[in-house]
Amino acid sequence: MSLLTLLPFIVLIGAMFLMTRSAKKKQQQAVEMRNQMQPGSGVRTIGGMYATVKEVNEDTVLVDAGPGVELLFAKNAIGAVLTDDEYNRIVHGVEHDLKSDADIVPDDASSLTETDGSAATPADDKAVDLGKKDAADEPADEAAEAKPGAEPKKTDGDSEAK
Repeated sequence: MSLLTLLPFIVLIGAMFLMTRSAKKKQQQAVEMRNQMQPGSGVRTIGGMYATVKEVNEDTVLVDAGPGVELLFAKNAIGAVLTDDEYNRIVHGVEHDLKSDADIVPDDASSLTETDGSAATPADDKAVDLGKKDAADEPADEAAEAKPGAEPKKTDGDSEAK
């Protein structure tokens, strides 16, 4: 047998080894995380329930899920141990502002435009009429605009909303 025929099997065995190694690492990290639980820690179960740890035993965890509600879970049922800030943000809706002096992103782009007067604003420009006009009506419209207080002529193509 040549080395070329054995190459696919070697690659397959190497891939299986790497996958099992990463799975073992993740499992070890989960065990370490569960061992770091202490009473008072906020946790999320694998079912998605948030609670506070009351008591930690060898294989079980007693959690407080609300006023007068204590539940006993297996340690394997704890999906994540949360930091105090994260637990308060999720459960109580309390935002802990670490960067109170940070720039706030505006909801619209109005604050991003220049306001020092060097840039022309649309209010400074003459109003733009986008309606269709006939070539014969153009001089009449210009004359009507020149007279103050005079109303412009209406044609079939013009609309009242200008």
